[in-house]
Amino acid sequence: MNRFTVESFVPAYLQERHRRRLRDRARVVIEALRCCQVCPRHCEVDRVAGELGFCRTGRFVRVASAFAHFGEEVCLRGWNGSGTIFFAGCNLGCVFCQNWDLSHGHEGEACSAEAIAHIMIALQEKGCHNINLVTPSHVVPQIIETLALAVERGLRIPIVYNSGAYDSPESIRLLDGLVDIYMPDFKLWSPEHCGLYLTAPDYGERACAAIAEMHRQVGDLKFTPEGLACRGLLVRHLVMPGLLEESRRVFEWLGGLSRDTFVNIMGQYRPEGFVRHGGRQERFAAINRRPTQEEIRTAFVFARQAGLWRFDSEMG
Repeated sequence: MNRFTVESFVPAYLQERHRRRLRDRARVVIEALRCCQVCPRHCEVDRVAGELGFCRTGRFVRVASAFAHFGEEVCLRGWNGSGTIFFAGCNLGCVFCQNWDLSHGHEGEACSAEAIAHIMIALQEKGCHNINLVTPSHVVPQIIETLALAVERGLRIPIVYNSGAYDSPESIRLLDGLVDIYMPDFKLWSPEHCGLYLTAPDYGERACAAIAEMHRQVGDLKFTPEGLACRGLLVRHLVMPGLLEESRRVFEWLGGLSRDTFVNIMGQYRPEGFVRHGGRQERFAAINRRPTQEEIRTAFVFARQAGLWRFDSEMG
């Protein structure tokens, strides 16, 4: 048994001290939506009254889909799938987004906390190994409200927080003791490229602060004896064409955080969103292609040079 294997595991939210805090947090956290500073955008709109900020999400979460996902990392999907809930809306504006209709369109059905809690329990009853919350950064209060109900109704599998890393450390601290697996996607580093491609020049510094807080809470990724991720940090990084210097800087920072950081270096970027459509192709011509195999190999070299060595089994 190595140091990254946990023989017995119980989700943090089932510990009595966290369950008590969850009930208390759920009673007050929705008030944060009245002058929203849930994410780094700090729109300060009254979402309870129906005002919409950058994420275009009001009081109630919009759920785009929920199902047992078999396309996630092996350690998450296992043999029964990852219980994935895709939230509509997003606090980033990635010009290459492959799900623009979900992120900034009008897709998704507005759901109460009770409805989402029911979805979580249904996914658990299907045998899913975890509840995987996709694009959650703008709906942290509603997630806490939902978890309070789901735990009372028998939820007992780990929560995966699957974000774009444009998270507020204050919101992440509210999730301490509730989330067992943080899975941020650390996209880019420099203000120039973050502003151009993510519409968030401060993304790099915000991602560093959020991921550092995630790691403080859960540490490096650990597994059950069966090979399922049960607690810790798993970072995704999408290799972008012509932006290897961004990858190098991201890996150097992650290596400084912990050389044991588990990283999925992904090579499946393809031009979508405004890069390919919408009349803005010329502005984003530099990323209007797939990354080459040489670029992907170089990204792995940079990661290893940064001291990182734990990679997703399908990629590393």
